[in-house]
Amino acid sequence: MTTFRWADPHAPMTPGQPVEKPFRYFVAERCCTPDIEAALLDWFETTAPWKLVETDFYEQFEFDMRDADIPAAIAVLIAPATLDTLRQKIEDALDTRLSPDVQLVAHRLDPGQRIAIHNDLREGGETHRFTVQLNRGLSDEDGGFFMLFNSDDANDVHRILRPISGTAIGFAISSNSHHAVSRVHGGVRFTLVYSFYAAKN
Repeated sequence: MTTFRWADPHAPMTPGQPVEKPFRYFVAERCCTPDIEAALLDWFETTAPWKLVETDFYEQFEFDMRDADIPAAIAVLIAPATLDTLRQKIEDALDTRLSPDVQLVAHRLDPGQRIAIHNDLREGGETHRFTVQLNRGLSDEDGGFFMLFNSDDANDVHRILRPISGTAIGFAISSNSHHAVSRVHGGVRFTLVYSFYAAKN
C-alpha cells in the first residue's frame, strides 16, 4: 500500500511587502516548485478541459480545477492541506482572516485575447484573490501584462507586472481593486486563480 506524502507545492513562495494604495496587494516570485510548474504546463498544453468563456469585459478559456480529472503529478494542488497552507500565507501577507472555502480556477489567454479593466467586486462574492502566472517564457512583445490602476480609468496606470512564469499577485478585492490583462500577441498565458472569502466574525 502506497502512502500519500504531502509536500507544499507553493513552498518557494515568499510574499513581498504589501502595498496599501490604490488597493492592498503584494507580489511574489517562485510561487510553485519546479516539478509542479512543469507538470501544470504540460497538462495545460495537452489534455486540460478548457472551455471558452465570454463576458462583457473578457474572452478566455477556463475551468474549475476542483471539478477536473487532474493528473496525479499535480493533484497536490487541490489537497486540503495545500489550500489550507496557502490560505494561511495569504492571511499573513494581507493581514486578514479568511474562511476555509478556497476556489481554484485555471485561465488561459491565447493571442488576440485580453481582460479589460475591472475590480472583481461582487455582492456576496470573493474578498481576496491570488493569481499565479504560468507560461513558457513570454517576452514583452508577446503582451499579457497584469496591469494595476489607480482608478477605473484605463489610462490611470499604477503598475505593470510582466507575465514571468511562477510569479504571482495577491490582493484584497474592493471598489478600488481595478486591474486588467493586456492583449496577448504571442505565446499562451496561463494562470492559476485562487479565490478566498473573508472569515465571518
